[in-house]
Order: sequence, then structure tokens, then C-alpha cells
Amino acid sequence: MEGASEIVEEISQDAGSSEPLVGMLDMVLLAVLAGVSVYYFFLKDGGSGKNEELQALKSFTISPTQLSSRSNDSSFLAKMKSSGRNVIVFYGSQTGTAEEFAGRLAKEATRYGMKGMVADPEESDMTELSRLTEIDNHLAIFCLATYGEGDPTDNAQEFFELLQAGDEQLDGIQYTVFGLGNKTYEHFNAMGQYVDKRMAELGAVRMFPLGMGDDDANMEDDFITWKDGMWPKVCEVFGLEAQAQDINMRQYKLTVHEEYDPSRLYTGEIARLNSLKIGSQRPPFDTKNPFMAEIKINRELFKGGDRNCMHIELNIEGSRIRYDSGDHVAIYPINNPEMVSRLIQLVDEDANRVITLTNVDEDSSKRHPFPCPCTYLTALSHYVDISAVPRTHVLKELAEYTTDNKEKEQLLLMSGTSDEGKALYQRWVVHDVRNIVHILEDLPSCKPPLDHICELLPRLQARYYSISSSSKLHPNTIHVTANVLCYTTPTGRINKGVCTTFLHGLKPDNGTKHYVPIFVRKSQFRLPIKPGVPVLMIGPGTGIAPFRGFIQDRNLQKEEGKPVGETVLYFGCRNKSKDFLYEEELTEYSSASLIKLYVAFSRDQEDKVYVTHLLEQNKEEVWRIIGKENGHLYVCGDAKSMARDVHALITKICQSEGDMTQTEAEAYVKKMSNQKRYSSDVWS
Repeated sequence: MEGASEIVEEISQDAGSSEPLVGMLDMVLLAVLAGVSVYYFFLKDGGSGKNEELQALKSFTISPTQLSSRSNDSSFLAKMKSSGRNVIVFYGSQTGTAEEFAGRLAKEATRYGMKGMVADPEESDMTELSRLTEIDNHLAIFCLATYGEGDPTDNAQEFFELLQAGDEQLDGIQYTVFGLGNKTYEHFNAMGQYVDKRMAELGAVRMFPLGMGDDDANMEDDFITWKDGMWPKVCEVFGLEAQAQDINMRQYKLTVHEEYDPSRLYTGEIARLNSLKIGSQRPPFDTKNPFMAEIKINRELFKGGDRNCMHIELNIEGSRIRYDSGDHVAIYPINNPEMVSRLIQLVDEDANRVITLTNVDEDSSKRHPFPCPCTYLTALSHYVDISAVPRTHVLKELAEYTTDNKEKEQLLLMSGTSDEGKALYQRWVVHDVRNIVHILEDLPSCKPPLDHICELLPRLQARYYSISSSSKLHPNTIHVTANVLCYTTPTGRINKGVCTTFLHGLKPDNGTKHYVPIFVRKSQFRLPIKPGVPVLMIGPGTGIAPFRGFIQDRNLQKEEGKPVGETVLYFGCRNKSKDFLYEEELTEYSSASLIKLYVAFSRDQEDKVYVTHLLEQNKEEVWRIIGKENGHLYVCGDAKSMARDVHALITKICQSEGDMTQTEAEAYVKKMSNQKRYSSDVWS
């Protein structure tokens, strides 16, 4: 356009002060002509890199459907109307389970004479919820996991804020909610409960009562029980036959590539091709664009025994990644190569076969289950969770490929809803911790095609670890403290943790460099803003990880001359001589009077001693910190027993030392939590 302006300006000057030689329309036409001329003479063949741009231009075709599709990517309502759908399933998922449940519900809608679709609220225009009444017999289903301290998952955050604002009236919107949680956590299913209640407050109509899955018990059973009650109710309201039809539930079609360009194959990338190539990465780094961090140090922390605990230091220099003490680092693992090879062998497939799985639903926002095209080896190594315990719908699909009648009946029984089937599934699959490899080994007549296995099993997810360093002391590295998971199952098999086993083998010895894909997830697990506030930290085992960062922060504040409050740490392990993590560091901090250290060695004496025993012994000090001095209490570690026992003990201490009733003590502890003075970073 600058060239066109110059040409018009020259014509005007040549005309002088006499009557203009050209009219306004002529000037516009000349400007367009000039623009075309500039393109032809200066851009068409000029300079390096121009040919690729021109080639892209030549291959680009403008069509109304393409433009419409691109502009309406976030409009789930437009997609539902254009494809005749009436059921939409939104998911809030951190580990993939809620997304998996959403997919199952959308497919099952078809079996009941409806048409469903799955939607990610982060990629959808959720303000359109209020217009869902424009679709007859509509239903919005929400599968929502609760993360952290009663928070929404990352992809449901904006939807949560939209509901909080309350600007949208949802009069007449028919909905139901299934929550995913764990009863060992204080805020059990908080997100599911909030959305269920808030939707009704905004005028929506609850089609079926809230379902609450408990991962501490049997999430699969909870989900099946809920949906098997939900569908008949929906059918009743819609005037449909409540009997599910037996139809093909395949979601993806297989394409095998006999000819392909090796440079166009995915090799483990999360989203963009070649995004994991060292030296060519581009920030910002997140869940879809992880940073390849070099492992600078990977050393053993245990001093004896048959268990392993790693101290890993990840180099983030030049990545622009920032973190604070208490944040989590996510690491994308690779499946055990032996398991991958065994699975491929069991189904008699070619590991190097290049495939693409494409969604048969052309309107789905999820075109492929994972990045395609890729080899089976890549899919099973990077994208499919082959170590996961398969859910019942997987067993039902496997039965179709089982020739032995007894084995087939067993799979169908476990995938059904009878009490006998549920009990068998709980015993044979869950209790015995059988993954897909174990099931195919124990049912030799079951020979499913590998592409169907890739469709059925969940995506391999990143694993999250509490960062065990202070960014103020270590701005260019992230430290991780992790036990290597390895145990014997009731069937005598050795099961290994996916990520910790992967990391354990990556030791930078003899100049060998190893890189892992990472990103940082922010946390609310934070030290008080004022360094003078006393803190009490409880972190047995690897639960010490975030507190190592906290202590480093407090030490730096002390060195800067700031008034640092009392810092008390309760740590527990089995034996002082074997698994006292960071013993030298903690002893040094204790000797310097930065921290007051209490350590419980559970197996160094006849009677086991845990951190809760020490807390009870020091109950006067505990109450002084959390009751009289308004200090902060932090718990990190196992949610099922340790965190629950600590919570009960703190309530008991509030009663005895704070002269409270049981109800008053519970209210005080709840108040501490609401004020962010009682924080937990726990896992089950």
C-alpha cells in the first residue's frame, strides 16, 4: 500500500494546480493496479523464503465453508445445529479421566436414539449455554474433576469464572453433572457440587441428580451406576425408548500409510510437529508446548535398602520459565520399552507401521486421538497409557475379539452391571492391577487389532511433581524429589511407575545428555507474604519436596536481614541410616537455628513412630503457632492416611489446647483453610 500511495502522489503532483486528470474511482483502480504490480515485480520471485510463502498462497483456496468453519470453531451451538445433535458433554479434566468419561457418554447417546458431542469448555464459547434451548430435547452434561484445594481444572477455569460472575441466565437449560473426586481430599468433588448448584441458581433445570465419583473407592463403579440411572430418565423426558441399542461404537477409522515422508511423522510431540527438537523450541512453554529440559543431575538419595529415590535437577536456562516455591513441574514420560514390545508381540503387529486414526465424526473438535501420522511404536511409547488399569467399557470391546467362550463370558460379565460382574472386575482387574498387557497374556484367545487398543486406552498424561527448590536460589534449575515406584502385584508380576522408571534410567554419565519435556503449573501452596509469620510444615518422605524450597526461601530472607518467623518442620521416614532425605542440608539449617526439626523414624525401634506421634507430643507448641500466633500450617504427602490423620489430630489439638468443643474445633480448622493458613499438597 505504501507503493500505491507513492504512485498516486506522483500523479497528483504532475497535474499541478490545474483540473485533476483522474477521478476518485480512477485513483482507487490505479492503487489496486499498483499493489498488484508491486507484488508481481518485487515479491513474486524475490528473496529467500518468498517461494515457500507463494507456494502456500497458490495452494490456498477460499471457500465459504472454510471461512465459516474457522470463524465458528468455538461455537458448539452452531456445530450442534448443523449436525443435528442434541446432547453435548463438557469435561473438566486434569489427568484425562473426565475427558474419557465424556467421550463414553457422547457415544452412548447414540445408542439411546440421541446424538451427542464432546466439548472442551476452554475451547468453547460458554456464553452460548444460555441459547441451548434453541435445540429441541437438548441436554448439557458436565463431567468435572476437582483439582487442588477445591479448584477447577485448568481447562474449566474460565467456565468456572463465568458461572461465578452470574451474567448469563440459563433459564430452561436442561443439564446434569458427574463429578470426579477423591474422598481422602478435604474438598471432595467441590467443582461438581458447585456447578450443579450454580446452574440451578441461574435458572437451569436439573435433569438428573449429581453423580459423585470417588477415586479412593471405585470411580468406574460410581460412574456406571450414575449413567445407568441417568439415561433412562433422559429417555423418559425425551419420550424415547430406554433400551440401549447394540451399535458399532468405533470412534476412529484407521489409515495405514504405505508411502510417507519420514520428516512429517510425529515422534512424540504433544502438538506441533518438531516442537521437541533441541535448539528450535519457542516459548511460551505449557501443556501443549513443553520445554525440553536437560537433566543436569540425577542422583540417588537413599543410602541403602532395595528402594530408590531420585534427586533430579532440570536445566531451564534460556526457557523464560518462571516458578515459585510450591509450584509443580509436569514431566511427559515414555512407556517402558519392554511393555511396548510385549504388547505389539501379543497382537502380532508391525511396530514400525505408519498409521493415522481419524475421527469418524467430522464435526468433532478432536480430529485424532493423538498426533498423527505416527508409527505404532511411537503411539504406544508416547501417546497411549498402556500401564493404566482398563475400565469396563474396554473389556466389553475386547470381548468382541475373544474366541474362547469362557474368556469371552468373563470379559462380558466384568463389563456388565451385575453385582457379580462388578465384584469380579474389582478383584480380577483392580485388585490384581492388571493392565492391557496382563489381560492379553491371561486371556490368550483375545486378539484385538492394535488400532482399536490405541483408541480404547486413555492418553498418556504428564506426571506432576512438587518442585523441591527455590527459584530465588536456583533460577535456572528445577529440582525434583521422587521415589521410584516398583511393586509386586497379587499375580506375581512386577509393576513399575511409568514416569519414575523412565526418569531413573536417564543419568547424565560420561558426557551423555538426556532431555525431558516439561512445563510448570502454578500452585496456591505458598509461604506467607510476610516472612515474620511462623510456619509449621509436615512432610514425611518425598512430602518434604516443597518444604525444601520453602526453607531455602526463608534462609535467603534471613541472609537479607529480614525478620524471619519460626520455621518448624516435621519429617518422617523408615530408617535414619537409609532414607533420611536431605539429612545434611536439614541438619545444617537446624544447627544454624533457621528451622526447628522433628524427625520420626518409623522402623528404627520396636514400636512404629510417625509424624503424628511427634505432633501430639508437641501439641502445646503446635497450638501456640497455629492458635496464638496465627501461623500457617502446611501438609504435603499421602492423602489417604497421613494427611487425614494430621487433619484429625490438628482438630483434636484445637479442642484440647484451644479449649474448644468438637464443633468449634472443626470450624476453626475450616477457617484456617479458608484463610489459606492451612494448606495441603497431597496425592493418593
